[in-house]
Amino acid sequence: MGRFGLVMADLVLSFMWTWTGVLVNILVHGLLGFSRTDPTGEIIRYLFSITSMFVFAFLQKLTKGGLYNPLTTLASGVSTGFVNFLFSVFVRIPVEVIGSVLAVKHVIHVFPEIGKGPKLNVAIHHGALTEGILTFFIVILSMGLARKIPGSFFMKTWIGSVAKITLHVLGSDLTGGCMNPAAVMGWAYARGEHITKEHLLVYWLGPVKGTLLAVWFFNVVFKPLTEDQEKPKAKAE
Repeated sequence: MGRFGLVMADLVLSFMWTWTGVLVNILVHGLLGFSRTDPTGEIIRYLFSITSMFVFAFLQKLTKGGLYNPLTTLASGVSTGFVNFLFSVFVRIPVEVIGSVLAVKHVIHVFPEIGKGPKLNVAIHHGALTEGILTFFIVILSMGLARKIPGSFFMKTWIGSVAKITLHVLGSDLTGGCMNPAAVMGWAYARGEHITKEHLLVYWLGPVKGTLLAVWFFNVVFKPLTEDQEKPKAKAE
């Protein structure tokens, strides 16, 4: 898929990702009637979330690289050369943000009573550190899975999905455990808070620093694959 196709895929997947989170909440807490304090309801919500991650992993494979999270896009851009880095930062990431903003606007139009997105419940620097640490671990895991389990779509997606849910739970009471600046940006834009110090430090600066540190750490600790190692990987995929 060419660059234009990737950009369009990013726009659509970002839009769909934001809508999917809303629909899962409506299904669990609305249609099924579970309260937000009911452990059974939370377990069911997490199961639906994992299922949705499998769907999006398949869509990413189908679109040959479409993404919906700026952090994943940034990590990929940093790892694949200067030109791809510029393309990721100045084209793909803004498009992913636009997709999320459009999705939130559409959600609010269809469901005016819907929630207002993640909420910061700790001090700004504590929140930025939390989102940064969560992002660091999920990026390290994602890069490790891509290298250590080539070709195993189900296993990689399962491990990655469970890890994301686990990290989300750990950070949910502090920052929302988002690890996706675009999705948060959509809700912050709807509230008129997308340029506040809180939003920029916690949901952008912290995760971006965590992503860059994770990519650097992974490349230092793990040697890049040789051409001979890349060939079996390509065949398996």
